[in-house]
Amino acid sequence: MPTLPPRLLRALESFNSARPWSHNAHYHPWLLRQLPRRFGRALDVGCGSGDLVRLLAARSAGGVEGIDSDPQIIARARELTPPGVSGVSGVPVVFTVADARAGIPAGPYDVITCVAALHHLPFAETLTRFRDQLAPGGTLVVVGCAREADAVDDALGLVSVPLNLAMGWVKNRGRRAVSRPVAMTAVTRPPEMTFAEVRREAIRVLPRVRPRRRLFWRYTLVWRAPLA
Repeated sequence: MPTLPPRLLRALESFNSARPWSHNAHYHPWLLRQLPRRFGRALDVGCGSGDLVRLLAARSAGGVEGIDSDPQIIARARELTPPGVSGVSGVPVVFTVADARAGIPAGPYDVITCVAALHHLPFAETLTRFRDQLAPGGTLVVVGCAREADAVDDALGLVSVPLNLAMGWVKNRGRRAVSRPVAMTAVTRPPEMTFAEVRREAIRVLPRVRPRRRLFWRYTLVWRAPLA
């Protein structure tokens, strides 16, 4: 976020705390538009409370697995997923406690998603794992966080600040929230890589990947595995 006067920054933080909304969930509709209407097996890495996993299940004919290294958030994901939720072929949704740094469940997957989790992991090594576990023609979609470092980041941040306030007001209907959304209770840490670094490494690992900077302090990567 651009440097702001301390008094204004405190006021913004107070407003946002009282009217929270998930920047990650905001990108779920966009993410789904990058995917086929029907696909086979899917994996969501860093699934948190499982919101995206449940959305993917509506399109999956091969089942969806969500993994996260936090046992507590996985427990909440299971609690929030109604009994009987499954992919379109009846294959159940599965939530697993797993640390992606040690590897991801064996593929191949037709879809791999990763939202606001890649900066917790070794970047190039993790992208390589994703690439290697995608089925031919499969799709990888990443919504990530990068450290602000240049004028473009500052400009997007300045635009995002008032939009963030407006979204918080609309999504909470002008009222103070009783509690934060469950999806926002997962442990987080600030990103270390800049977008320029993310772009350079992503292009090296994933030829023809599409990196884009986005509003609300996010970037996206979309990559489709070559057909065999």
